[in-house]
Amino acid sequence: MMDSLLSWLFSSEKEELYILDCMAYLMFLMAACTYVTLLFENVPYGRYATSKYGFPVNVRFAWFVQELPAFMVPLCLVLWTSSAKTSLLPNQLLIVMYFCHYVHRKNGGQKKNIQGSVLWLVGWLVNMHSDHILRNLRKPGETGYKIPTGGMFEYVSGANFLGEITEWAGFALAGHSVHSSAFAIFTTVVLASRAVAHHKWYLAKFEDYPKSRKALIPFVF
Repeated sequence: MMDSLLSWLFSSEKEELYILDCMAYLMFLMAACTYVTLLFENVPYGRYATSKYGFPVNVRFAWFVQELPAFMVPLCLVLWTSSAKTSLLPNQLLIVMYFCHYVHRKNGGQKKNIQGSVLWLVGWLVNMHSDHILRNLRKPGETGYKIPTGGMFEYVSGANFLGEITEWAGFALAGHSVHSSAFAIFTTVVLASRAVAHHKWYLAKFEDYPKSRKALIPFVF
């Protein structure tokens, strides 16, 4: 079924690659536009939620709907296409890395694959541990915000964002393509802005917030 759909969408593998390249370059442009936009306004969800952009939606449901296509479309392609590329070990590794991230919520050289995979694993572990800390900040029945401590939160306010950025940087290095790089850069722009906003918010809200803690990069930024 998916093979028939892809054949209908693209007349050849060359055309498919051309369209994917164009989409990647469009994402680079979107990253630049998003960077400029986020200099003036925070992404309006979570603690920055506002009714200015429409009616409120349940957070868990909204996140589920947002992430569903990013999980289901690649899954359908893996399960219901006969592409020989998915049988190659380096590509299988990239697929596992991608799906590991979303369960939690084109090849380069062998050296880049290994380096990228290690970097991805480090980021994934940081992301997982940081999310665990955030989920356990409040005891049952408690409300409000607390200062996260432990793990990379001892060094940066956006430890979970640092972990995810590192994940996708490793993914881009292992993938060694314009497509994975575009995704990593766009993600970095959005999450870096989020980390800076969180850092400023923590400093304004908590008088005892650690002054030595940085926003995103330990000891630097």
